[in-house]
Amino acid sequence: MIEALYESNCPDLKLIARGKVRDLYEIDDSTLLFVATDRISAYDVIMNSPIAGKGKILTQISVFWFDLFKDVVPNHLITADIDAMPAVVQQYRDQLRGRSLLVKKVSVLPIEAIVRGYLAGSGWKEYQTKRTVCDIPLPDALRESQRLPEPLFTPSTKAEYGDHDENIHPDRCAEIIGRERSDEMARVALDLYNRAADYALAKGIIIADTKFEFGVDANGHIMLIDEALTPDSSRFWPKAAYKVGKSQESYDKQYLRDYLTSIDFDMHTPIDLPPVVVDNTFKKYVEAYVKLTGNRPVLD
Repeated sequence: MIEALYESNCPDLKLIARGKVRDLYEIDDSTLLFVATDRISAYDVIMNSPIAGKGKILTQISVFWFDLFKDVVPNHLITADIDAMPAVVQQYRDQLRGRSLLVKKVSVLPIEAIVRGYLAGSGWKEYQTKRTVCDIPLPDALRESQRLPEPLFTPSTKAEYGDHDENIHPDRCAEIIGRERSDEMARVALDLYNRAADYALAKGIIIADTKFEFGVDANGHIMLIDEALTPDSSRFWPKAAYKVGKSQESYDKQYLRDYLTSIDFDMHTPIDLPPVVVDNTFKKYVEAYVKLTGNRPVLD
């Protein structure tokens, strides 16, 4: 039986923030600790029911991608091994083992770097009314879940908890962080997406879209931070079941979103999830990990 961690409790560490999934601690002036809990959110609302083991799967998927793409762009990871972390962290190993990243502290860019390769989600919703995604014009007659002519960099602002992220045009991104940095972010995000999409397709998974986050180190170099290409930050579709013109089966949070839609969820109020929804969500995360890495996640 996997024990769920809804919220970490590390009183000797300096808690900086609790996000929708991650708890963030400051270790020293140059180091942070990311803890992936088993909380799950949809439509920017944290559900009352955790998905036991989810945080460990997210952490291990991120470590997998960080390692795969370490020669493409630097990332903030120092270690995911609890035994290599400072003693002040190791005292909480029962909570933190397998779900924590010791990372470099960087200046976080206030943009979510979303890349879309297929027409789905909010992109499909906007396209139906305006023939655009993030106000970027697209050809007529595209269908739901159709592969886009080329992947699009469609950034969004980072909302505070309780608010919703706002999709913005790339020109607005340039106004916020500067044209040079915005162009660099777009280039790196598109490169990472293309490489990941090719890799995943060979494993039987379509990455329809994904969200990257970036920071800048003391030398001004861009760095991949937070999580990378997880079922929380991406749409993963089984290649074998893919069919244009409809919503797709998925290995991600879409299953949960579909359930919430079916019960007319109000998009605001945290709720308890039925055990079958919890179990099926967990199974989808495990299946995604196994397909992508060829290994089973370590959950003990």
